[in-house]
This record gives sequence, C-alpha cells and structure tokens, in this order.
Amino acid sequence: MTERELKRKSVEYRKKILKYIYGAKAGHTGGSLSCIDILNVLYNSVLNVSPEDFDSPDRDRYIQSKGHCVEALYVVLADKGFFPEADLETLCKYQSHYIGHPTRKVHGVEQNTGALGHGLSLSVGNAIAARLDRKSYRVFTLLGDGELPEGSNWEAALTASHYKLDNLCAIIDHNKLQISGRTIDVCNTDPIDKKFESFGWAVREVDGHDHRQLREAFDSLPFEPDKPSLIIAHTVKGKGISYMEGQLKWHHGVPGEDQYRAAQLELDEVMETI
Repeated sequence: MTERELKRKSVEYRKKILKYIYGAKAGHTGGSLSCIDILNVLYNSVLNVSPEDFDSPDRDRYIQSKGHCVEALYVVLADKGFFPEADLETLCKYQSHYIGHPTRKVHGVEQNTGALGHGLSLSVGNAIAARLDRKSYRVFTLLGDGELPEGSNWEAALTASHYKLDNLCAIIDHNKLQISGRTIDVCNTDPIDKKFESFGWAVREVDGHDHRQLREAFDSLPFEPDKPSLIIAHTVKGKGISYMEGQLKWHHGVPGEDQYRAAQLELDEVMETI
C-alpha cells in the first residue's frame, strides 16, 4: 500500500472501531485507537499471513499481548477477509466468539491473550519453535506500556536475548496511560529503551502514528544480527478523536450518541483531506 492508502485505511479502521464499540456498549476505545496505525502497517505491508494460509507452518505470527484492545485487531482481521465484517455486529453479545479479548475461536487470532504480560512469553516460544523447526517465519507481538511491570515480560526478554532470537520483534504501544493513571505514576518503567538494551535487545523508537516511520522500522528487521528487536512506538491514547486524545477516561469509555456522531464527523473531515 502507498502511504496515502495507509492513511485512508487508518481513518476507515478508526471509524469501524468506534462503530462496533458504540454498538456493543463496551470496549477499550482509547488503546484501540492508539495502536491501530501499528496494526494497519503490519497487516497491510509487513506480515506474511492471509486467511488462505493461516494454517501454513511458514506464516508469520502476530500475537497481541495487549489483548484488551482487541477491537482494533478484529477490525483489521475482518478487513483482511479472515471473517465477514458483519460478524462484528455481535461484539460482546451473548454466545458470540467476538468477546473482549482475543480468542482462537476467531479465525486469524494466533493466541488467547488478555492476562497482561503473557504475550511476549508466547512470542518467545514461537520464535524458538521456528529455530528448532528450521523455519524462516517471523514473530511479532504488540505490548501495552501498562503491562511492562509484569515480571514475565523481563523473563521473556532475557530468554529472547539468550537464544539470539532475531526472528522476534516486539512493539510497545507507548501511549503513556493505563487504566489507573499515567504509567510513570503507576509503576514507572522508564527508560524503556535502556532496560531492553541491557537485556540484550536492539531498540528503535518511532512515531507510532507515522506510517512511513513504522514501515521503515519493520523493513529494517532485524535491527542487529542475533538480537531480538524492540520498536517503541510513541502514540496518543484515543488518537484521531480530539476529545478523546490523551484522556484517561477513554481507556474503556464508550461514546454516547452525540459523542459518537461527533467522532464520526471528525473522521469524515479528516478523510476528505487525504
């Protein structure tokens, strides 16, 4: 996709995230909006995976550790044809597979996630399996900055470095807010780059809403031979909706009717400028 196409796709994805969260009256709005540009670039420019080859042992693996922002993942998977988009009308409804965290009952989802801090460990296991099976697929995982205090992340980081897993890339959606406050106030993990580097990772920082920067980072993988790669993507919680941006209450806030219409109008106006 061209940069213009990616920009337009991100607007479309944001409109759909809001549509389905509004319809379900539930969801993690702010974080889904902050990470959607990352998923957009991954699925439309990077990952070697499709609905037709999802059972292939050679496919790339994507694991969403910040599973509570599953609405972003569902919208992208539907757009890529893993399931009919109409299925998302059942989001968070009784007996629907489209629940508030990723589940392998949904086509295109690699791993059940939601218990924060598990995704990186799962990804390390997948990357080790690729080495053992002599496969060339790559493993990508998206972490939230609010889950970094979980000790399992640092055990996984150490293991990834020990086994020289340069087929592994972790991305941190660094929007600097979590459910109970700013990450630096709840449990400060700064400086994230120095910590991961001390664990043996190669690290780059990008604007997580800049498609060009994201694509250039992914195109440069691995950043260093024999080292796992970390992309710190600086983002804004609620990105794209002016009254949501950087506001803690939208961690899992659901817009009312007037707020929903205002958000859709704002996105329509942005689309006209691209």
